[in-house]
Amino acid sequence: MEIKANNPALKSWIDIKPDSDFSIQNLPFGVYSDKQVTHHACIAIGEQIMDLHMVHHLHYFKGLSLPENIFANQYLNEFIALGKEVTRKLRDRVSELLSNTNTELQNSPNKDQIFKKQSAVQMLMPVRIGDYTDFYSSIDHATNVGKMFRDPENALLPNWKHLPVGYHGRASSICVSGHSFHRPKGQMKPNDAPPVFGPCKLLDFELETAFIIGKQTQMGETISTEKADDYIFGMVLFNDWSARDIQTWEYVPLGPFLAKNFASTMSPWIVTLDALEPFRVAGYKQEPKVLPYLEYTGNKNIDINLEVLIQPENSEATTVSESNYKYMYWTAEQQLTHHTVNGCNVNVGDMMASGTISGPEKHQFGSMLELTWRGANPIKMKDGSERKFINDNDTVIMKGYCQKNNVRVGFGECKAKLLSAT
Repeated sequence: MEIKANNPALKSWIDIKPDSDFSIQNLPFGVYSDKQVTHHACIAIGEQIMDLHMVHHLHYFKGLSLPENIFANQYLNEFIALGKEVTRKLRDRVSELLSNTNTELQNSPNKDQIFKKQSAVQMLMPVRIGDYTDFYSSIDHATNVGKMFRDPENALLPNWKHLPVGYHGRASSICVSGHSFHRPKGQMKPNDAPPVFGPCKLLDFELETAFIIGKQTQMGETISTEKADDYIFGMVLFNDWSARDIQTWEYVPLGPFLAKNFASTMSPWIVTLDALEPFRVAGYKQEPKVLPYLEYTGNKNIDINLEVLIQPENSEATTVSESNYKYMYWTAEQQLTHHTVNGCNVNVGDMMASGTISGPEKHQFGSMLELTWRGANPIKMKDGSERKFINDNDTVIMKGYCQKNNVRVGFGECKAKLLSAT
C-alpha cells in the first residue's frame, strides 16, 4: 500500500537539518503545552511543532470529517480511535501542507500560532495508558541474563523459543521524557545473610521500544499476525528502569514487582507504524519452528538505530550502548498475537514494551547489568568517574532513528534523572 507521506522525494518549506529526527517523512504525533495552551495535539517537524488544533480550527483539514475539538483533548486516544484510514489521511494532508510545493500555511497570517519552537513548549504524556505489558524478546539479552544467573550452557529457559515471554506491568508510574524520580527502596538479600530493607544499590536502565494500540478488541477476540499491524498505531522509545538487587530477591516465583513498578520513561513522540514501513527488514530465522498462530510472512523487524547515554550531573554525557531494534527475536506482531490468542481484549492507548534490546556485540547490550557484567567491568565516563550501575543525579538519555536513502525518521529523546532515595 502506498503511503503518500512516506515519499522520499518530499521536501519541506520548513528548514530541516539533515540530522533531524523530524523529517517531512516522519510527522510523529504528540501533545504539548505552553503559557497559552493547556494541551493541544501536535506534530514535530524539524525543530518546531505544528499545533494540530489551530490548523483544524483554521479549516485546513476540510474534507477529513474530524470532530471539532479532537485535537484539544488531553490525550491522543480519541484521535487514534478514529482508525488508520482517518489518521493516515490526516498525516498525508499535513505532509501536503508542509511540502515545498504548497503555500497554504507558508503564506498564512496565522503561521506564528500554528508553529512553535520545540524548545519553547513542554511535551506531555501523549496517550492515556490503560494497560501496560512488558515482553522479554531479545535473544541476546535473554542469553546474557541466563548465562549470568543460570546455566551458561542452557541460558534460555525451555519456553523461550516457543512463545514471546511477557508480564503485565504498572501503567500508573510511566512518565514522559524529562521527569525525575527517587531511587526506589525495597528488600534485598545479601549473600549468606538475612534480607535487609533500604535503597536499591543496583539501579539499571533497560533500552526498549514500545508500541501503542490503535484499535480495540472485545473479550474473546484474537488478533492474527497478519492483521496485527492494523492494531498498532505507532512506537516510542522506552526505558524500563530496574532495581536489580530488589529483583533478584523478589522475582521467584511470580517475576519482578517492586523492582519494576516505581518508574518507567517513554519518549513524547509517537512515530506511526506507517512512517516506519520503509525501514522494515528480515527478522531472525526462528528455530524450532513456531506454532502456526505465531507464523508470519514478510519483513517484520525494523532497522532502528538505538543509543543510550549517561550524563553525570554538571558533566558531559557518555555513550554506553549502541544497539538496534532489528535484533529482536520476537516481532511486535507476534507479541500482540500471543497477547490476545487466549481472548484477552486490548484498548486504544494500551502500551506493549519490547523488553531490553541487546545486540550480539558487547557495545550493543541494552542494560548496565550486561554492559558491566553485573558490575565486574565498570564503564568510564568522560569526566573520569566510573559506573557499574546508575548513580544518584545521573540522567539517562535514549535516542533512536531510522535512516535510508537520505530519509531520517527518528524518535527524539527519552530521558530521566535519578534522584537520591527519600
